[in-house]
Amino acid sequence: MKIAALIARILLGLVFFVFGLNGFLNFMPGSLPPGPAGQFLNLLAQSHYGLFVSALQVAGGVLLLANRYVPLALVLLGPVIVNILLFHLFMYPSGLPLAILVAILWGIVALRHRQYFSGVFVQRAP
Repeated sequence: MKIAALIARILLGLVFFVFGLNGFLNFMPGSLPPGPAGQFLNLLAQSHYGLFVSALQVAGGVLLLANRYVPLALVLLGPVIVNILLFHLFMYPSGLPLAILVAILWGIVALRHRQYFSGVFVQRAP
């Protein structure tokens, strides 16, 4: 499990670092998908909200690659992954397999660091 978590952490860090940088540098140009998915992405770009999401992706990716503050990186990237899954589930299903893979990688890393999240799962706070 230790090796799997290491590989998952590095792959997840690379994915979010590269795609986060792409949000700023646009070195992987592509066309917008048709329909609501393209309109949604266009709106994210026009409102500059996409830059904030890209910054979270870069920060989380760097933290995972550096193996520093991994629980913080997981907390930063968790909502991003949920939005990626929902986007592909409801608007652009062709990217769903990669989104599920990213969610699985996140789950493997989170399982390895579960002791740091134990306080979140307390039924009643003192």
